[in-house]
Amino acid sequence: MKRHFLSIVFVLTSVFCQSQYATIYPTNWFTGMKWNKVQLLIKGAYGDFNKEKVSINYPGIKIDKVNKLDNGMFICIDISIAPTAKPGNVSIVFTDAGKSHAVAWSLKPKRNGRGTAFAQGVTCKDLIYFIMPDRFANGDPSNDSVPGLQEKSYGRQFPKGRHGGDMQGITQHLDYIQELGNTTIWLTPVLINDMNHASFHGYAFTDQYTIDPRFGGEKAYHQMIDAAHARGMKVIQDAVYNHVGIDHILLKDKPCKDWLNNWPTFTKTSYKDQPAFDPYASALDYKTYQDGWFTESMPDLNHRNPYVANYLIQHALWTVEEFGIDGWRIDTYGYNELNFMNRCNKALMDEYSKITMFGETWVTGTPNQSFFMANNYDIPFKSNLPGVTDFQVLWGMLAGLNEKFGWNEGFSKLYTTLAHDFVYKDPYKNCIFLDNHDLDRIYAVIGKDMKKMKQGLTWVLTLRGIPQIYYGTELLMDKFKDPSDAEVRKDMTGGWAGDSTNNFVASGRSAQQNEIFNYIKTLANYRKQSTALQTGKLMQFVPYDGIYVYSRYDATSSVLVVSSSNETETELTMDRFAERTKGFTKTKNVLTGTTAALGNTLKIGARETLVLELVK
Repeated sequence: MKRHFLSIVFVLTSVFCQSQYATIYPTNWFTGMKWNKVQLLIKGAYGDFNKEKVSINYPGIKIDKVNKLDNGMFICIDISIAPTAKPGNVSIVFTDAGKSHAVAWSLKPKRNGRGTAFAQGVTCKDLIYFIMPDRFANGDPSNDSVPGLQEKSYGRQFPKGRHGGDMQGITQHLDYIQELGNTTIWLTPVLINDMNHASFHGYAFTDQYTIDPRFGGEKAYHQMIDAAHARGMKVIQDAVYNHVGIDHILLKDKPCKDWLNNWPTFTKTSYKDQPAFDPYASALDYKTYQDGWFTESMPDLNHRNPYVANYLIQHALWTVEEFGIDGWRIDTYGYNELNFMNRCNKALMDEYSKITMFGETWVTGTPNQSFFMANNYDIPFKSNLPGVTDFQVLWGMLAGLNEKFGWNEGFSKLYTTLAHDFVYKDPYKNCIFLDNHDLDRIYAVIGKDMKKMKQGLTWVLTLRGIPQIYYGTELLMDKFKDPSDAEVRKDMTGGWAGDSTNNFVASGRSAQQNEIFNYIKTLANYRKQSTALQTGKLMQFVPYDGIYVYSRYDATSSVLVVSSSNETETELTMDRFAERTKGFTKTKNVLTGTTAALGNTLKIGARETLVLELVK
């Protein structure tokens, strides 16, 4: 027994020593990839590690080049993986002074043909439900606090602390998300943020290859995605290329001196996007905007360093293969080095022909926003980003909801914003929304007005683009931002054991909450079978007298949306809309199910919005 025990100890010790001898990124790769020239960033355990000779003896894999970096702890090798290479454990051998150490590196089979569809892309046929995992539902309390991680603020009593929401909590409530009419889930980042405070949002990565164990880790993430796919749903992952957390594993010993955008003293970004496209811009202003840091705790990555660029691009490809996600939302898009972003986007689209992505462009002005995505401008820099988070339509909708109608105000601002769509290659690839994790809750912004709430939701669900609902919007969460953003990132009531009510079921919601939940549910589920609302053309009519009318239509169906900003009932003369009503004899109110004759006039109530299916 003693001899057997010593053997086990020897084996475990040998494995531990080998696994600690060198750490390799990416942690594995896949057979049959178009990206078959892979750059391995390898970190050793001592300062002269780059003196070691590296060899691989595996059929179909060869070393093309060995790169020595500024930091002697790192070796970077370029390898080629032949189409004939088979899945297996690749032994990478490091030799120095006659001693050799072998480190296992896995080559997995490509996901194609392994069951459920993935990398499907997210389109205007979908409806996104946007979740902050830590604040949605706590499915597994055992992972609320994980020993060895820095953050100590665990518990719902800490507004900026970790509350315990996780992947299992999301999986357990897929019925709720799907009942509302959503086809797609978008999560704020799921990668580990081993920071000492306020890391629940997920945007300060400390290791790209580790799913945060407080969310359940890799296993729970796989299970959630697989469960969503089994229902025919899709998953978007949130990408952050611009920056990392100050405690990132590669910043304790940076591979290269210029791994980050370095400054003599801390320099914050200006947040001014204009120098990116301004023909009269100062070079310093451009550098400050793109290379400045968000905060001292979120340093800016240098995408002009080829090793940084490859590290990030390969991680994006690896994520799609490893987890089977369907699309990307890209954080702080304009702050990235834009040539790098074109290269990264192309790599993803070349590998996965259907995958889609949209970038966060929190800017003011259609020219500003359109610069960062595929557009129709004849300018030196041409972005290949398919879509953006459409803040311009958001500003237009907020004006329509809160401003008094005028020549440029109220509905006119939304109308004018949409009239600018000619600048985009495809505005239908933009994501439209009323609020998100960085903004005041829409119900608060509109003064808790139920008619305005329905009007805004109708626009999101019937205008062009990819619609997105932020978790809790359907429950009338109603807070304004505070300095920590915690007020607009509240927990879903019912997601934690001991909650006095459960908003995930109708009996746990107030009458008003059920009214809005059912309003979204009715329109979202109608949208699923309406090709006009999914992919149909948009025709809008100049707003007059506080009334805004547009049509969504295709060869087989037509929907008319009529919105009023007036405080009294209004009677419309329908002649002006004959281009879209000609040939139809009836209207079916999508939200009430009632049918009426299509006459010469139409009455609409105060602040009412009608969604009318036209019937021949």
